[in-house]
Parts: sequence; structure tokens; C-alpha cells
Amino acid sequence: MKPVRPLVSLARVAVLLGAAALAGGPALLGCTPVAGPTGPAALHYLGQRRVWPGATVAGTVVGGLSAISYDADRDRFYVLSDDRSQHDPARFYTVRLGLSGAGIDAVEFTGVQALRDEDGRPFPAPALDADPPVVPPDPEGLAFDPRRRQLYWSSEGERRPPVLADPWVRVAGLDGAYRGAFELPPMLAMSSKQRGPRRNAALEGLTLSPDGRWLYAAMERPGYDDGDPPDRHHGALTRITRLAVDSGRPVAQFAYPLEPATAPANSNGLTNLVALSDESFLVLERAGSRRPVVRIFYAEIADATDTLAAPSLSDPAVVPMRKTLALDLTAVPGLSPLDNVEGITVGPPLPDGRRSVVLVSDDNFSPLQITQFLLLALDPPDR
Repeated sequence: MKPVRPLVSLARVAVLLGAAALAGGPALLGCTPVAGPTGPAALHYLGQRRVWPGATVAGTVVGGLSAISYDADRDRFYVLSDDRSQHDPARFYTVRLGLSGAGIDAVEFTGVQALRDEDGRPFPAPALDADPPVVPPDPEGLAFDPRRRQLYWSSEGERRPPVLADPWVRVAGLDGAYRGAFELPPMLAMSSKQRGPRRNAALEGLTLSPDGRWLYAAMERPGYDDGDPPDRHHGALTRITRLAVDSGRPVAQFAYPLEPATAPANSNGLTNLVALSDESFLVLERAGSRRPVVRIFYAEIADATDTLAAPSLSDPAVVPMRKTLALDLTAVPGLSPLDNVEGITVGPPLPDGRRSVVLVSDDNFSPLQITQFLLLALDPPDR
């Protein structure tokens, strides 16, 4: 059921989000820095700020925020909603964040852009029973390309036989206009049989390498050919595909090891990632969407097997990527509430010179959940 939401103007959103407190408690939490494990990616939690429940921007409901990417030249964040055009057409927001060593001082939504199809139209509301079915995208991943001044975004597709829609990675202008699409490997195509991606577990994360050559597209959980999803007894391997930006084609793929689920969740998945170098990443894993367990791992391709031609990840010869825990958000003292965190990006330098890492949560358009931005500090490797 769609929650009742008060209408809030764009100017009013900026005022509400910049206030010292929000309904239900302070907007800025966790001002005491909290360190994660030491190593190549030592993260420290600085604070968070929540979005006013029911806020709207230019008539669209702010919710379902599932990915975030930073534009350093304009000092703005692009934030993707995973709305399947059920509340409003598929879209992304532009956001300014006031970041400091004490946390997030203010959040300002400065605009919204509808993503558009090949014909230049916003995506319509779903109608799976229509003839032919209307299947809008399920937006999940977003990456900004500073050199080409464009966005890459992914859809998980749909799998409700006989309705099938393949996942995609598309290119959009900063005005939301369609600029093209990437070719994806065959194992990412939907099927009515027990093969290919599982429903709502396909392309969940996107990130661009710092040199702009590679776009990495990550699956949330393994496909049917790659084994069972993680549960409380075992982890699993999922796929991260390397796409060449210049050619738009897949050039390599690697197996990423997911942790087992942690109670009360029954499964675990990769919700997003951000590249720190051409072959190293911060990876978000989340178990459950209510009372979630959220962990960030430092991952490297290292000597991982190229699985682009591998029909299954069940082969014991497959060498997965290496990873180490960078921060368990669930265990951070004072980090409350912690909701369904799905987006991660590297932001601007903090006043002390450390790199900022910004997270955003997906409230699933539920009145029982929240939209929150969280700020972390990333220590340099030699610090």
C-alpha cells in the first residue's frame, strides 16, 4: 500500500533537510568517529542525516534510493531511485551534501531527472497483464563518468514467466536522455527455465574505474547456474563483469565471494560497489532489508579467474576475488537507526585530507523504513 505523503516543495526540502532535527530525533547522529578494521581500507563512521518522511522534489516522491555517484566538478551527487515507475517515472536526483569532519551538516535536493527510453519518453507505469506487457526498468546501479559527462545505469530486468525482461546497462545524459546500451554476456539473459539470473537478484551495482576505461557491473546474488544463494549455513559466489566503456562490450568477469547470511536475515547479497583503483573496490553486502546486517569489504581482483566464458561458478577451479572486512556498520556504536543501505560512492576530500565515502539507504517506499545518508572517512593506506 502506498503511504500517505505530504507534498513538500523543492525549496522546502532543502530547508527541512538542513534543520538541526527531524521528526523522531536528531538529524545528525554519531559524531564520534568510529574506526573499522585496519588494513588497506580503514573506514571510520562520522555521522548521518535522514530525509524528512514524505518529502517530494518537483512533485516526485523521494524514496527507493538505491545508488549514488559523485560529480567532483559540480560538487553534486547523482542519486538513483529504484522506483519501477509505480510512484513516479524512473528517475535520478541531484543532491548537495554539506560534509565535515563531524558528519553531514545538510542535505539539499536540487533537482530530479526522468530517465528516458530510446524514443525520448519517460518510462510508463508497469502493466504486466497488458498485451503486450508493459515492463518498466528496475533501476539499481548508477555510475557517473566525469570525462564523458554522462551516467551509466543498470536495471535488474524482470522474471515472471511468461513475462521476461533482460537486465541492462544503459548510458544516459545528465538530462536523462538515452545515449546507448552495453552488450552483456549471455549468462545475464533471463530465462523461463532454471537458468540465468534469479528474479530481483541481477545487476545491483555499477562503478566506473578511476581511469574511465572499465565499467564494473555486479550481480546481487548468484544465478541459477552458479549455485544456491547465501543462507545462514554457507556463502556463495556471484559475478562482477568488466565492461569496456569505449567498445560497450564485456571483456572479463570475476567471481566475488558473498558472506553467509546473518540472523535474522535468511540471505545476503551484494548491493553496490565503488572502485578505488582499476582493480580494487569497496563492496557493500547487506543481509535483510528490515533490521539489516550491513558490511563493507575491501575487495581486489588480484589473481581471480576470468569467468566470462565459464558456464558455472561451481567449478572448484574458479579462484574468487580477495576481500577483507573494512567496516561492519551493524556493529558501530551509536549508529542508530541503520536501514537498508544500498548505495556507496567516494565523495570529496574531508577537511583533514581523508577521502569521504557516502552511503544512502533504500526505504522501499515504506512508512516503516527511512531514507538516510551516512558519512564515512577512508584513511589512506599508509596512515
